[in-house]
Amino acid sequence: MFFSSLLLALRSMRRNLLRSFLTILGIIIGVSAVVTMVTVGTGATLAIQSQIEGLGTNLLQLRPGQRLSHWSSGGSPWFKEADAWAIAQQVGGVLTAAPESRSNGTVVVEGRNWGSNFIGSTRNWMTTGNWKLVDGRIFSEEEEASGAAVCLIGATIHRQLFGMQAAVGASLRLRDMHCEVIGVLGAKGQGAFGNDQDDLVLVPLRTLQRRITGSSRVNTLMVSMANGANPDQVKAGLRELMRERRKLASSDEDNFNILDTKQLGETLSGTTRVMTSLLGAVAAVSLLVGGIGIMNIMLVSVTERTREIGLRLAIGALEGEVLTQFLIEAVVLACVGGLLGLILAVGASIGLAQIMDVPFVFNPGVNLLAFVFSAAIGVIFGYFPARRAAKLDPIEALRHE
Repeated sequence: MFFSSLLLALRSMRRNLLRSFLTILGIIIGVSAVVTMVTVGTGATLAIQSQIEGLGTNLLQLRPGQRLSHWSSGGSPWFKEADAWAIAQQVGGVLTAAPESRSNGTVVVEGRNWGSNFIGSTRNWMTTGNWKLVDGRIFSEEEEASGAAVCLIGATIHRQLFGMQAAVGASLRLRDMHCEVIGVLGAKGQGAFGNDQDDLVLVPLRTLQRRITGSSRVNTLMVSMANGANPDQVKAGLRELMRERRKLASSDEDNFNILDTKQLGETLSGTTRVMTSLLGAVAAVSLLVGGIGIMNIMLVSVTERTREIGLRLAIGALEGEVLTQFLIEAVVLACVGGLLGLILAVGASIGLAQIMDVPFVFNPGVNLLAFVFSAAIGVIFGYFPARRAAKLDPIEALRHE
């Protein structure tokens, strides 16, 4: 009975291919939209988590002012190089700390130039930022102390100004200063806020202060927590120490802020997941529209085949058999639409993942759930037409023109 009803359903779809395709179009769009949104959203969440992890190992960033900004202190005093040393020595749970000062300008190499970011810091910056060297070396303590004209470059600078040539040992100009390239940093790619993390030139802090900015200010303090350290306790220790060093009274508000990159990553990931769920829910509405389309066409089919139904009932077919036949036809339509939607979703997800530069993550659970839901749509919206067909009076049905 089941297999014969299945064959009848497939034969009916083949007789009306265009109508069948238009019927399941809503299911195809709904399934593909839901699966694509969830798949791409999952990839975006993983990309954000990876980018946040690339910022540093258990990283905290201290910046002056009450708003997060690299370039403005909001009227608050800047940090000092000694603040980083004090944090490393006096706050428990801190692995290392590094001062960071920033500027920007044009990098020139043998007539080629590129606008980039200049970062001045200490050797500890490599640890706090979780940076790796792919070529050369980091500057020595003597070079750091004397403010030597040496630098390390990011992968973007290497690609734009040196191409396939070796950069270590070359000389480049930062504004009016010439410096020797002693190392090349490993690539990190795009940051959590869309910035290119590899577009930078790293020099000793005192080199940047004396030869480029002419200022002793420090924009940011990078603090790396030790493994197993309690972030809340470390942040409380940092706040207490910095209030003391910045001579703030108990009634004064903090004139600095502490950014926890791990907490930021969790917030961004949570936001992405919520947006993915909302988009998936909106896309799921088209599945309901597709279900209404199936019910509409099945009602038309029942009307067209009234005499056939009456004949089957007259020669002894049971109501349950007629109901099963039409219900199977509705479910087959929905399942075919679901399968085509899944195929379309995989292709769309791969394409969007490449365009958005996020990983493609195939989720069997989401795909199976979407297919089962499409089949359920066939059962729910196909039941009323099937029941209507089963309840037809054989005599009246045979008289139908």
